[in-house]
Amino acid sequence: MAALSAALCLAAVACRGPAASAGTAYGTTSAAAPTTMTPASPAKDLLTVRKTGAGYVLATSTGRTIYWYSVDTKGSGKSTCTGTCLAAWPAVTGAPVAAPGVQLAGKLGTITRPGGVVQATYNGYPLYTYAQDMAPGQTTGNGVTGAWHVITGAVLSPSPASAAAASLRDASPAASATPTGTASGYGGGGY
Repeated sequence: MAALSAALCLAAVACRGPAASAGTAYGTTSAAAPTTMTPASPAKDLLTVRKTGAGYVLATSTGRTIYWYSVDTKGSGKSTCTGTCLAAWPAVTGAPVAAPGVQLAGKLGTITRPGGVVQATYNGYPLYTYAQDMAPGQTTGNGVTGAWHVITGAVLSPSPASAAAASLRDASPAASATPTGTASGYGGGGY
């Protein structure tokens, strides 16, 4: 009985063929598996401009308004919004790129949050959406606690014509104020 059992096991192994390896699902194998791996680049996050009650604002590809947080330190490479703050103000993740036709006066970039999540930045400030904005184009987070702001005004435009209109509309000194009182590429509203 033991000999029959051993013979069946050997027959099963022989009929099964060689052990499966990566890439053999369609009957092909590669000569050699790569020995080094390159880190995956972060997904691209397409940023656009959307007309809202607050004017033209920077938005995600799905139309969600983007905010910056004045408590964050420009260019620090860090976000101060964590825990419950991050639940209310989700990070805009991925490497940001401007949609075709969108012109930005500031610089897009990224930071890496704890845990390896890549967060988009604009002019050195991490970017967020607001969980209470229930539909594309809402700006209910603008001015919350005096620290959350949309990115609006002459610093962005979907076309040269709207850039000119935004420049005229945002020509007041208050509209171009920044946390330090110098021009930073942010327009519109109370920081």
